[in-house]
Amino acid sequence: MASTATASDDTYRFDDLRALFINCTLKPSPEPSNTEGLVDKSRAIMEGRGVVTDVVRAVDLDLAPGVYPDMTEHGLPGDAWPELYEKVMAADILVLAGPIWLGDNSSVTKRVIERLYGCSGLLNAQGQYAYYGRAGGCLITGNEDGVKHCAMNILYSLQHLGYTIPPQADAGWIGPAGPGPSYLDAGSGGPENDFTNRNTSFMTWNLMHLAALLKHSGGIPAHGNQRAEWDAGCRSDAPNPDYR
Repeated sequence: MASTATASDDTYRFDDLRALFINCTLKPSPEPSNTEGLVDKSRAIMEGRGVVTDVVRAVDLDLAPGVYPDMTEHGLPGDAWPELYEKVMAADILVLAGPIWLGDNSSVTKRVIERLYGCSGLLNAQGQYAYYGRAGGCLITGNEDGVKHCAMNILYSLQHLGYTIPPQADAGWIGPAGPGPSYLDAGSGGPENDFTNRNTSFMTWNLMHLAALLKHSGGIPAHGNQRAEWDAGCRSDAPNPDYR
């Protein structure tokens, strides 16, 4: 019978992986963030298995609105996105984390996704879209309904841009419907919630497993999905327009 790895078992190590958590709270540092409380749980699991992690609070940065890689080239006076993009591209795992407002993702989450989209046309060395070969997931917090709606929006966006999404790639916590305690508030039950803790653990492990598979296999195979080849006329499984 195959043995099952335990929390103290070093069978599964991911020392060559990096993960970036982008916290899309509306609260600037150093104000406490409930979303970051949930991020810390996922981050602790990763770091315990050797993953190098980083957390960025997007609201602390001057992320200009727009869908180009550097908005200073389009008339805006400043833009912190190029620096954050370097961290995105250095990470094998990207987790977008944020709160629910009016049943939807925060405006900060939306802006981060827009800026990711602005670089989605860039290509990697194999001629594929730049985000290929990376794993993506999300964490959601709030005290109103909308966890699944928010997760669907984020995970769809990430896969559309080129990220690979593992099973159970989202986790979240909501308190009672309507005004009530937030995740880190005393007596909220958030940090002790078994459902949230289970989903956070499953998401984190699946992200590590998938990111390792992608990295060790050289990413998504570069055949039939190369923008450069398509533009050059090598159109796998589609008629060549020059010979219609």
